[in-house]
Amino acid sequence: MSFRRPTLAWLSFVVLLARFCCAQATLEGRVALPKSRFAPVMNQRYEVVTKGGVISVNPPIAIVYLEGSFAKPSSPPVRQMAQKDLAFVPMLLPVQTGTRVEFPNLDNTYHNIFSYSPVKRFDLGRYRSDERPIPSQLFDVPGLVTLRCDIHEHMRGLILVLDTPYFVLSDTDGNYRLSGLPPGHYTLKAWLDSKTTREHPVEMKSDTTLHVDFP
Repeated sequence: MSFRRPTLAWLSFVVLLARFCCAQATLEGRVALPKSRFAPVMNQRYEVVTKGGVISVNPPIAIVYLEGSFAKPSSPPVRQMAQKDLAFVPMLLPVQTGTRVEFPNLDNTYHNIFSYSPVKRFDLGRYRSDERPIPSQLFDVPGLVTLRCDIHEHMRGLILVLDTPYFVLSDTDGNYRLSGLPPGHYTLKAWLDSKTTREHPVEMKSDTTLHVDFP
C-alpha cells in the first residue's frame, strides 16, 4: 500500500484551521431584567405584552447579540416557529438576516399567521397541519416583527431579525453565554423590548472568556 505525503499547502491549511478553532472567544454574563408580572410558575407560558406602545415578553428574557461586520451565510438558514396548543413556539425567536422561517401547524385546527410590521408584512392564509410545503417567509430586513393569528386573536409571537450570526436568548435570571466568537472589536447588545436595547463595547481576544454584565 502506497503512502502519499501531505503537501505543503495541505499542511498549511490544517495549521490555519487549528489556529482558527482555538482562537475563538466566549462572552458570558448577566442582564438585569425587568420584574415579571407573574410569580414564578413551573412551565410558565410566555406572552407578548404591549403597554404604552412598548412590546415586550413576560416573563422577561433578553436577546444578547454581537454587533459587527460579519459574512453573510452562503445559503439561507432555516428556522421554525410552530403553532402548538394555540400558541407560538417559541414565542420569541431571534434569527439572522436572510433566514427563512417555517410556520408548521401542530394543532388540530386551522391557523392564519400574518404580520403588519413595517419590517415584514405578510399573510400566510388559512392552513391545516398537513399543509405541504410548510408555509414560510424569508426575513431579509433587520428589525422586530410581531406575529398574530387571524383566527385566534390571543396569539402573539415575535421575531427579532439581526445582522449577525452571534446571538443567544438569556435564561429567566438574565444569564447568557455566547461562544465560538471571532477575535476583534465589537458592540455587545442586549435587547429587552421594542424600545430598550443596552450596549457595551467589547474587545474579543483569542481563546479567552470575557465577562460582561448589563446592570
